[in-house]
Amino acid sequence: MPEGKPLVVPEDGLTTRQRRNRPLVMVHTGDGKGKSTAAFGLAIRSWNQGWNVGVFQFVKSAKWRIGEQTVLERLGELHEQTGEGGPVAWHKMGAGWSWSRKEGSTEDHAADAIEGWAEIKRALAEERHDLYVLDEFTYPINWGWLDIDDVVETLRSRPGRQYVVMTGRRADAKLVEVADLVTEMTKVKHPMDVGQKGQRGIEW
Repeated sequence: MPEGKPLVVPEDGLTTRQRRNRPLVMVHTGDGKGKSTAAFGLAIRSWNQGWNVGVFQFVKSAKWRIGEQTVLERLGELHEQTGEGGPVAWHKMGAGWSWSRKEGSTEDHAADAIEGWAEIKRALAEERHDLYVLDEFTYPINWGWLDIDDVVETLRSRPGRQYVVMTGRRADAKLVEVADLVTEMTKVKHPMDVGQKGQRGIEW
């Protein structure tokens, strides 16, 4: 895409403006670091445009407050106080899920994920948000907790002008197919390779 210009202009009967404003389904996947970080950066950019942003966080423990949550919620408060930017809603799906699996059963976590997806479907039907960040969303799909065909059909048939970005490793092929933009983060080097754990300000 030299100078930001598409290599091909489709014969779809749409004007440049109409084509530019078509809402996107986006997937950030791969084994490299930065999938969620990129999605939250997109959320901040969308907030600046006055969009209504909804974050739906899967997998991570509900007790774990990540730095991006604090920033986006503060931006939501700023919107309420001054009208700047757009509203922000942050949802954690039930009790969440920690990598240690110390809290709750698999059945509990599956039920939380199912209810979380049901809430997203309700929000999409109501056209509640302009941008949806479905963080770590590939995992409940890969574990069989969510029906990938239902996910794909819901995304494909969503009404209005709603953008959706999903993160997580090993995105299902059907999810990749329905998406308009797919980025795969590839790890080249990582501090964990030499035994260094996550750092404040970098990982959280």
